[in-house]
Amino acid sequence: MKSFDIPDYYRSNIITPLKEFRRKRDKLKRDFTPTLLDFGPVRFLIARHFGFCYGVENAVEIAYKAIGENAGKRIFLLSEMIHNPDVNADLQDRGVRFIMDTKGGQLIPWSELTPDDVVIIPAFGTTLETQNQLASIGLDVEKYDTTCPFVEKVWNKAGQIGQKNYTIIVHGKPNHEETRATFSHSKESGPTVVVKDMEQTKRLVRYITGESPAEQFYTEFAGQYSNGFDPTRDLQRIGVVNQTTMLASDTQGIADYLKQVMSQKHNLGETASADQIDPYFANTRDTLCYATNDNQDATYALLTYPADLSIVAGGYNSSNTSHIVELCEEKLPTYFIESEQKILSNNLIRHYNSHTRQEVVTENFLPRLNEAASEPVTILLTCGASCPDATVEGILLKLASFFPGARSIDDVMASVMQSS
Repeated sequence: MKSFDIPDYYRSNIITPLKEFRRKRDKLKRDFTPTLLDFGPVRFLIARHFGFCYGVENAVEIAYKAIGENAGKRIFLLSEMIHNPDVNADLQDRGVRFIMDTKGGQLIPWSELTPDDVVIIPAFGTTLETQNQLASIGLDVEKYDTTCPFVEKVWNKAGQIGQKNYTIIVHGKPNHEETRATFSHSKESGPTVVVKDMEQTKRLVRYITGESPAEQFYTEFAGQYSNGFDPTRDLQRIGVVNQTTMLASDTQGIADYLKQVMSQKHNLGETASADQIDPYFANTRDTLCYATNDNQDATYALLTYPADLSIVAGGYNSSNTSHIVELCEEKLPTYFIESEQKILSNNLIRHYNSHTRQEVVTENFLPRLNEAASEPVTILLTCGASCPDATVEGILLKLASFFPGARSIDDVMASVMQSS
């Protein structure tokens, strides 16, 4: 895999070598067992896959290249480069300004931009409408376009099925930058509607079956369908693509359910062949990116090990990270934090509650801190695809420092590297 030139301060002297060590031992990525770092009174089980993915490293490299190549020029990002507060803050400290917020709200009027400015397209991609707006100003929209190739793969898949006269159903969060971009590209090829989850998919099915009146669709799916969408006409042939960071099991569940509905609608039976269902339901296969799949599979494997708690690091608005948090929350106490700064002390942690969308403070989150004779505390540790290795290192070292008698990191690392 390509090696990217990203700032050293995003790397880690602990986490980065560990990931490379595991990669060399498992080049085919078939081993999803976590890495054990045993400090004695506290043990960390670190997920096999996590952190900066191909698309993120590519975006970070291009963004810093844009800064280096354009001294004295004004540099803008359409919105957050990736969903990580440290990376975005560093870019802003270097003079980069955001044109829009993450929901598409305008922060800087288009009228303020000139052809001499530099604009970076974030990893999520952008809408065709925004591309056209930038081009009308005279800006080069391709030079610093960091759109993830796996996002573009979804756009291509949507285009392919749209050209075959299928309606495209996008499984994604309607207000997420990536879903907005995918929707914009998809609707150029065919009628498109966004569903955010299985519950909303079931409501869409009522229009496929005719159980709900067609005119009600426009209120229920306001802002989530393409212009001219006709639920009576456009839900006869469908195919599913997705926001690349959704839970794989959720997307697969939605696709399987819609395929079953179309089979029943057309009286094909439960054993319908691919040739029989193909006129009504496109075989799009999974359009999640490899990193999302790997990180989710590694999280499932991580959760098969007994532990006291899990720590998940990443930006609070990171979709792929939030889904890892969901998986962990089903099994054990889970704390979603941006960095080690959210660990206030050995008994206080400030973390994000994804359900209330607020930070909360939890007391006594670390069990058995001063009980030398008891079982060691076991912590599961992972992060999202936009989280730097340095952030994970900071969390690891801060937590380990709370345990009296903990082995040194050099000793722990030596034990891991010498293992067979």
